[in-house]
Amino acid sequence: MKKIVKKVLSLALFSLTFAVASAEEFKGQIMFNGSSSLAPVISKISTDFIEGYVTWDKVNSEFPKKNIAIYVSAGGSGAGVKSVIEGVSDFGMVARLVKDSEKEKIADYKEFVVASDALTISVNKENPILKYQKDISSETLKKIFSGEYKYWSDVDSRLEKKEIVVVTRDFGGGAHEVFQKAVMGKTDVKADAIQAPSMGALATKIVENKYAIGYASFGMYNQNKDKIEAFSVDGVEPTVDNILSNAYKIQRPLLFIKSGELTPQEKAFVDYIFSEKGMEAVSKSGYIPVK
Repeated sequence: MKKIVKKVLSLALFSLTFAVASAEEFKGQIMFNGSSSLAPVISKISTDFIEGYVTWDKVNSEFPKKNIAIYVSAGGSGAGVKSVIEGVSDFGMVARLVKDSEKEKIADYKEFVVASDALTISVNKENPILKYQKDISSETLKKIFSGEYKYWSDVDSRLEKKEIVVVTRDFGGGAHEVFQKAVMGKTDVKADAIQAPSMGALATKIVENKYAIGYASFGMYNQNKDKIEAFSVDGVEPTVDNILSNAYKIQRPLLFIKSGELTPQEKAFVDYIFSEKGMEAVSKSGYIPVK
């Protein structure tokens, strides 16, 4: 009888020790780094997730009672990829296609596409060019952004000789890479273009300057439609249908990447991102949620 009691006590002690060890090993925080376009969306979803559950045991009764901590840092798409390659964050946020050369550096590469986005060629609603045209050609864009066209009168002779203020994202970011590939090709954007640190800052520059032009994200354009106007490009408007069908060519995916399998808690949050509530947050941000 004593042997049985000892065995039961031993098993109970083992179970308790295992449970404590598991709780200690459980990682209660998740880190995202990268795209400044995707960062506000993931931040909003993570805030909803944290406020809704507070501790991990409320997410799943098998998880320990640890506070949920999700950190989102915006440093650009390149930084997002680099953070995963170097293992300094759990997820890298990217607002462009991930290159094969980058994927090769990430062991057991995983990719999660959250939304579709487009770069709208936008101007201030008071820009005089809108009196004469609502469409712009790729060739004209190339001449504007390279600096070959310096004044709005170069674009349309009916306009005053007012300097074109070109606004871009930083040259090392995902948005610039998408624009370079889709519009500029081998022609460089002029070196003295205003490089905005975020899409919000880019849209603000256009709102503040009557003679500015820039490539505002579809989400940011939708948030500022009362103040800025988007051209159709080569006759194609930046609408949801045209973006999803690839008819509008200046577009990109918004996604996050990871090395290796998801931990149970990471999977719980990723599932939440792709839930109806998560996709609602994506939609409210002005982007096109994945189906």
